[in-house]
Amino acid sequence: MNFPLDPVALAMVQNRLDHITHQMGWVMMRTARSPIFSQSHDFSCFITDANGYLVSQADGIPMHTGGGGFAVRAILRDFKDEIAPEDVFVLSDPYTAGGNHLPDWVIAQPVFVRGKLLAFTCNRAHQVDIGGGAAGTYNPLATEIFHEGIRLPVLKLIEAGRAREDLWRLLLLNTRLPEAVDGDLRAMIGSTRIGAERVALLAQEAGAGLADLADGFFESVLAYADRRFQSCLSRLPKGSWRVEIPIDHDCFQPIEARIAMMLTVGQSDLIVDFDGTSPQIRGFKNSSIANSTSAVYMGLASFFEPDLPKNEGTFRRVEIRLPEGTLVNARPPAPMTMNTNFPGHEIVQAIWNALGQALPERATAGWSKGVRSITAGVRPSGARYVMYQWPAAPAGGAIEGRDGFHLIGGTVTLGGITLPNLETYEHLYPVRFRRQELRCDSAGPGRFRGGAGCDYEVEILTPADYAFCSEGVGAPSGFGIAGGKAGAGGEMVISLAEGRIIHPPKYGLEQYGPATYHALSPGGGGFGDPKARHPLSVLRDARDGIVSVGSAEQEYAVAISQDGRSIDVERTQELRGGQPLVLNERSAALPE
Repeated sequence: MNFPLDPVALAMVQNRLDHITHQMGWVMMRTARSPIFSQSHDFSCFITDANGYLVSQADGIPMHTGGGGFAVRAILRDFKDEIAPEDVFVLSDPYTAGGNHLPDWVIAQPVFVRGKLLAFTCNRAHQVDIGGGAAGTYNPLATEIFHEGIRLPVLKLIEAGRAREDLWRLLLLNTRLPEAVDGDLRAMIGSTRIGAERVALLAQEAGAGLADLADGFFESVLAYADRRFQSCLSRLPKGSWRVEIPIDHDCFQPIEARIAMMLTVGQSDLIVDFDGTSPQIRGFKNSSIANSTSAVYMGLASFFEPDLPKNEGTFRRVEIRLPEGTLVNARPPAPMTMNTNFPGHEIVQAIWNALGQALPERATAGWSKGVRSITAGVRPSGARYVMYQWPAAPAGGAIEGRDGFHLIGGTVTLGGITLPNLETYEHLYPVRFRRQELRCDSAGPGRFRGGAGCDYEVEILTPADYAFCSEGVGAPSGFGIAGGKAGAGGEMVISLAEGRIIHPPKYGLEQYGPATYHALSPGGGGFGDPKARHPLSVLRDARDGIVSVGSAEQEYAVAISQDGRSIDVERTQELRGGQPLVLNERSAALPE
């Protein structure tokens, strides 16, 4: 049986591999100790072949997994012939170990079948705390990587089935939350073990020689992805498109920097060149090679069909040029912890913008940037806690034919981060939530409107440290296109129990007593002329609290009746220059 030429076997293997990564994710969600995993899914599972090339990344966050091959190839480089059954590796360093940033630890387990290395099953997960200058892994005052926490080269955490207790103790000694990290590490190992068992079972069920499976099936998966992406490239006109995305803050002060990119479409290849990008900066928004590559892959893959395979074969025809010493390929010891968000966001947006110039019918308006803080303190019991303020999530931009997503989360997650359950948070942390609702009039107006941001307010009942990482505060970040308008900018306010009101900086590390944290996350950009939006869509948005009655009239030229339940047809026709309204229902009212 010739596996590379068998489409049925090929489809079965790709689906099985993707299902295995989902199984790994389910194990992690159900066994991890920290809410950042069990509630929010800030981890991703993936599988590579024996050479370290990504063959499946169906679970989790694209920013985690797209560069996963760099981590496994670092294992192969450093350990070569010293990889044995029941070994487990751990790594994180972005300069030496194929990491994207320090908090994302990778657990990788080799898969052996009949004594031959077949694959690696991996879990990349953002640890709740890794030491460093700020609780919760994000240190906005970092000016070098040594301020950000423990650095992990490629290490063998478990050797031939036996855990290295000395190394384990070292890891737990370098976190403020050792019990949580201990449980999370065990969950990560368990997830990769389940993945390894399933991949080995797949090999045994193949009913063919192992060489056929490894060299045939896996290569067929990668080659098929290559062919699919070539088909996508064939729809693009040949030429070059240049994009510049501004970066206006280095975490300490305003700056004028940029992500510059030239995308060139050739006969059967694609060049993504970041020549002209600004030099690396003082703050922790510098990107590693693995992180920048992952952002490029994510931008390319998400622009085309949803069923485009998401493995490393997809990008065989893509050449990425990352000038050393710049924001997209910083030299040590530049700090990097914020890089998965920023400049990851700007890299993805640059890819989308360039491809949108080449293929305007698939262009997307801007996704907004986040308003985020990490709050850390001591519970009344004396135990420490670290709480990620995920609920104030940003929103997605609109495209032709679809509105932007509300509260979708950061661009680099594509919705992979789950908003936590507030009741669970109130049980876990000394907090009381006042509100988490869609922010009215934050969505960028357009024929297809942007997604709405969040109006989020929570009482922090104890004194706490606040690490602010709020790129979305200030000017609008979700830009409009094709006549659409930008979404609202973000805001952040701290109201101390003593009565003082504070407007925190975008980036900073502060200590406050009991306080109320209020965040307004930005909205996504709109697509197309807002006055061309269907009146019934505007009415529905008004009734849902996405658009106010005043904005409906001012931005969309749609007049809502006083009771808020129907369209004032006569007034709307007047606002729209006398054009007769064409409604899809018998009346201008929506059903209850």
